[in-house]
Amino acid sequence: MCSVFVYLVLLAPLADETASAVQTPPEEKILASLRPGHPRLIAPGEQTAWLKKLLAEDPTAAAFYKEVRSHADGLLRDKRTVEYKLVGPRLLGESRRCLERVYTLATVYRLEGDRRYAERAVQEMLAAAAFPNWNPSHFLDTAEMTHALAIGYDWLFDVLGPEERKTIREAILRHGLREGEKIYRRGGWWTSTQYNWNQVCNGGMTIGALALADEEPKLAAYIVHQAVGSVQRAMREYGPDGAWAEGPGYWNYATSYNVFMLAALETALGTDFALSQTPGFSLAGDFRIHTLGPTGQTFNFADAGSGAGSAPCMFWLARKFNQPWYAWHEREVVCRQVVRRPTAWHLWWYDGRPKPAGSLPLARQFRHADVVLMRSSWDDPGAVFVGFKAGDNKVNHSHLELGMFVLDADGVRWAVDLGADDYNLPGYFGRQRWTYYRLGTEGQNTLWIDRQNQNPKAVAPIVAFGSRGDRHFAVADLSAAYAGLVGKLQRGIALVGRQVLVQDEIQQSEGRTIQWQIHTKAKLELRGQEAVLRQAGRTLRLRILEPAGAAFEKASGNPPPPQRQDPEVSKLIVVLKGQKEPIRLAVLFQPETAAQTSPPPLHPLADWPAAFGQK
Repeated sequence: MCSVFVYLVLLAPLADETASAVQTPPEEKILASLRPGHPRLIAPGEQTAWLKKLLAEDPTAAAFYKEVRSHADGLLRDKRTVEYKLVGPRLLGESRRCLERVYTLATVYRLEGDRRYAERAVQEMLAAAAFPNWNPSHFLDTAEMTHALAIGYDWLFDVLGPEERKTIREAILRHGLREGEKIYRRGGWWTSTQYNWNQVCNGGMTIGALALADEEPKLAAYIVHQAVGSVQRAMREYGPDGAWAEGPGYWNYATSYNVFMLAALETALGTDFALSQTPGFSLAGDFRIHTLGPTGQTFNFADAGSGAGSAPCMFWLARKFNQPWYAWHEREVVCRQVVRRPTAWHLWWYDGRPKPAGSLPLARQFRHADVVLMRSSWDDPGAVFVGFKAGDNKVNHSHLELGMFVLDADGVRWAVDLGADDYNLPGYFGRQRWTYYRLGTEGQNTLWIDRQNQNPKAVAPIVAFGSRGDRHFAVADLSAAYAGLVGKLQRGIALVGRQVLVQDEIQQSEGRTIQWQIHTKAKLELRGQEAVLRQAGRTLRLRILEPAGAAFEKASGNPPPPQRQDPEVSKLIVVLKGQKEPIRLAVLFQPETAAQTSPPPLHPLADWPAAFGQK
């Protein structure tokens, strides 16, 4: 798709970040600068000429558009529209389907002028408008459907007939904005949460309100005022360094809607009220870049899958904060076909600046989320990559996985995180959550002690981190996760050249059974203190350096139905019982490309800063 790379800079002026505080004007004045007419949301009318010029001059952008138009052509042939169909408690799949279709079809219409694309988008909107509701009991569904119809109403305003406008406008009001108004007035929970629901719901409501702001000014002013005040709570979670504690999947969801909201405010009102200057938000793209490994899979902690997913918001962030690394990275993700296809948003926010000079850091600690990412190279597709998680078990969507890690080497993911299970399992977000294998400690690449879960309220900080040359390390204090089972417990992970050392130090564990474990899709050959893993024609060797006499075993890594099945996964374990205190369990991972390398010497974790932090 992207065999030719010619990068042209065809951008609006790039903004610099300043340390300004959010100052929301009074409700009665918040719409004072409303842009008249349509389209005014995300990509106002004059943006069409800019995008046409870009497509004529930039082969990569043109290749993106070819994919988007091909998808739109497929929708012309497929006349099936969205349906009122709940899966479990959610209409969300249909809301997202409507949103993606409206953006795709309306984009191609604006570029081609062919009314067939506009009329097909209108079919989707009218189908959604006819729903009995947009499922306000699960308000994400309502917010995303409001977004979908608001964009269609705004971008296709001149195409819509009087009755179509009325029908769609009344649906946005009745099913979307009035339902949101009820929640704002009673202080519904998502208005005060700091997690993804906040940005998605406030973003959808803001876009809906701005689409109708000239026709429903009082209601629109109330909603925009409430949303701008509410979203600040979630945006503070990006501080200090751009991470998102719900994991990379929800980073994408939350950040995308944060960007939708800010972009709509900027284009409709000429300001985002300095929301974009929230500390840490300008660095949000760093988290996306560092959590994506060389295999094209993410460090998928919490309820996240390992797939990268497209993140066109990276282009917006690149332009807003003058971060060309973000634009380069997202182009690489799309052009390497890590994601299924580019989207309409990749076009409207496109940034074609070339890869910057210099290099990104090989290791990065994200402090609020307490995760560390390490890799041997940015340019080698077979690089060694480790994602290591500490943090807070109370974070929304968390699993009981403090101390968990994933590992890539030689183009293969060897230590896998199983990710989320089916959200519709009984009690998935309730009392049964920690009984499910993929969510409890049994299903994580960490220590499982006496077959008990970690403390769901535990916080585990990164207590040491260092990176210099080809040596990178982090140490997490996991003691609170195993309170009542052991005294002090720390885990350190070091990447030294292409070797990875995982070292656990445990005190006051008398009488406890300690199980070290990783999940893998590799074929296992066990040789006592050594294990040989084979996958995709590659080999990885594991060695237990301490304690003497410990041996690898194989266990099932697949829970019983109705939990999600993955028969390819097995679990490599080391079981310790009755060991002399204190315990040091050290396991070395050696890819075949480091087979002749001597193991790094063992040092107490307290000495790692001196041992690994310098040459």
